[in-house]
Amino acid sequence: KPIFGDIFFNDGTIKEIIPQNFKNYRPSKNKSKNIYDAGGRVLTIPNVNFHDHIYSRLAKGLPIKGKMDNFHNILKNLWWKLDVQLDNEITKASAQYAAINSIKNGVTYIFDHHSAPNASNKSLCTIGKVLKDFNIRGVLAFETTDRNGKEKSQKGFEENLNFIQNLSDQDIKSMFGLHASFTLNDKTLRSIGEFISENNSGIHVHLCEDNVDREISKKKFGKYPLKRLIDFNLINEKSILSHSIHLTKNEIKQIENLGCAVAVNIDSNLNNAVGLTKVTEFNKAIPVITGTDGMHSNPTKTLKNLFLSLRNIGVSFDKAFEIIIKIFFDQIYFVKRYFPNFTSLKPNDRADFIVWDYIPPTPINSENFWGHYIYGITESNIYGTFQNGKSLMWNKQIENINEEKIFNEISKEGYRLFNKMKRVK
Repeated sequence: KPIFGDIFFNDGTIKEIIPQNFKNYRPSKNKSKNIYDAGGRVLTIPNVNFHDHIYSRLAKGLPIKGKMDNFHNILKNLWWKLDVQLDNEITKASAQYAAINSIKNGVTYIFDHHSAPNASNKSLCTIGKVLKDFNIRGVLAFETTDRNGKEKSQKGFEENLNFIQNLSDQDIKSMFGLHASFTLNDKTLRSIGEFISENNSGIHVHLCEDNVDREISKKKFGKYPLKRLIDFNLINEKSILSHSIHLTKNEIKQIENLGCAVAVNIDSNLNNAVGLTKVTEFNKAIPVITGTDGMHSNPTKTLKNLFLSLRNIGVSFDKAFEIIIKIFFDQIYFVKRYFPNFTSLKPNDRADFIVWDYIPPTPINSENFWGHYIYGITESNIYGTFQNGKSLMWNKQIENINEEKIFNEISKEGYRLFNKMKRVK
């Protein structure tokens, strides 16, 4: 229920929320550094990016050689050529770029899916340190794959293992990362299944993003992707199945009983022309969450574009709003599996919240909030971002960070990556 009022927080905790009379509202004249006057703007829980690829953040305007006429060629001629060029310095710059843009989009929780086959060792630590420097909480995973040979597959496995067992803490947590199943052999999947069972870990995996996942998996291993993941006991309630586009109705039914979440990444799916996740066929038992697939740092844009895509295929306004509302609360439900103290914006909760640059032009209440959300709030910039009671951004200005200096460092690594890609055949 929307409340117009004042929120008091201290020591990282919301202490009190005092309703005020909107008609009597006047901007505060108190210029104390301990007072943030939102000027009647809307405040909500922070945004969460449930499927990011921080390593892809510098992939802007890079030279590309080879065909890009289907999804498999996009993988082979862009992403699989790019990820082998990454080193620790480029990964750090990518993480800094992602962190700054995430804060600007009100994202203070990121579930990342990293890939750097030639620089796997401690790469998750590099990302985790940057996120901590920017006061962002994260759940990190390394994209294990057999496509680069046995040695690099093992190193990817070990990067996940080491991070899960030794390096997770209250703000940076871990999942076991897998690339799409068509690049993983049975032996690797069996080892991962045994590990996550022993360590109570979830997996973060690409599932049926394109039909090529089904085709190659069936041809090479005699089974479709979901069947392989189930047979090796890889899916549990802490797992994220990203994309999940090319699934049969029977497979969707199977997911209902697995407890995992499905991450929708509509902007990336449209860009790659791979189809869209069939959320209208999902039972309410399947948590649906939103990601950006590394394309940008704005999961709210994903949610808005999902709403528009539902309307475009003829889903009624009532049904489309119902799906969006469910996803909004599914996200809270799932993120609490990793961060039980994720805020609900109640007294004694963590003081994590964002202020949208949106002053409702008409009355806002529990009956019309979602109309304001879809058509007003999601079209607005973030005015302020707070994490654990600390202002990360206010009045659209990043705080306590020398943004110009950091972007100079990012640009150096971006130029280096550009030149490395120029040399790739």
